[in-house]
Amino acid sequence: MRRAHRARRKPMSEINVVPYIDVMLVLLVIFMVTAPLLYQGVDVELPRVEAEPLPQDENDPVIVTVTREGELLVSIGADPDEPVGRADVTELVGRVMRNSPGTPVLVRGDEQVPYGRVLDTMSMLQQAGAPKVGLMTRPPSDDG
Repeated sequence: MRRAHRARRKPMSEINVVPYIDVMLVLLVIFMVTAPLLYQGVDVELPRVEAEPLPQDENDPVIVTVTREGELLVSIGADPDEPVGRADVTELVGRVMRNSPGTPVLVRGDEQVPYGRVLDTMSMLQQAGAPKVGLMTRPPSDDG
């Protein structure tokens, strides 16, 4: 009669590993989502900081200016700034990146422009094929 009431024990070789597999899969998904974000980081320089100038490149940079009013101006090489629409920025910079992939791309934003507007411009430039986008700054003034 004692045998009927006794609970059957599992041997140690039958450990349930399903929770461990679930945790591993969740970690794998987290890694897969965050890895591209780490790879596509953007180097950011803030206005009025001491920064070393970029090394001189044989290609003239593409400079996208965001004015205080939020307008976009594009300067390619020695060409002067010309006002363009959002779609035109992506198309112009994409054309330059296809013809000369090593061309540096810089954003020159007014200090009064909302940060989100500058980030939106940088995102457009990366969609156009610019692997790195830099921000132009000016050195701090002597008067503070």
